[in-house]
Amino acid sequence: MRVKRGFKARRFRKKILKRAKGFYSANSRCFSVAIEKSDRALAFQYKDRRTQKRNRRRLWIQRINAGARLNKSSYSKLIQALSKKNITIDRKILADLAVREPKVFSQFVSQVLQ
Repeated sequence: MRVKRGFKARRFRKKILKRAKGFYSANSRCFSVAIEKSDRALAFQYKDRRTQKRNRRRLWIQRINAGARLNKSSYSKLIQALSKKNITIDRKILADLAVREPKVFSQFVSQVLQ
């Protein structure tokens, strides 16, 4: 007996084409191309979630370093002083302080470096 897989095949194709929605040209319309492109997009999505975390941390470190240098110090000296005094504050919060509240950040740096 011949099996045509009508419902399941259609459901699978619709899922793939929905995932490829918004892709350029045949990448969003042609099923065989859409499979490749959507799989590749998922791979990049997975990889770039990790890259994004890495880039954010780099940005926080740059901001903390800029704020520390305005207070006649450096990033490495500030982090070393924080670890010696057992102060656990993450880089995201420190970078936010350095950008949004420079006066508070300078007071914090002067207290830590004493």
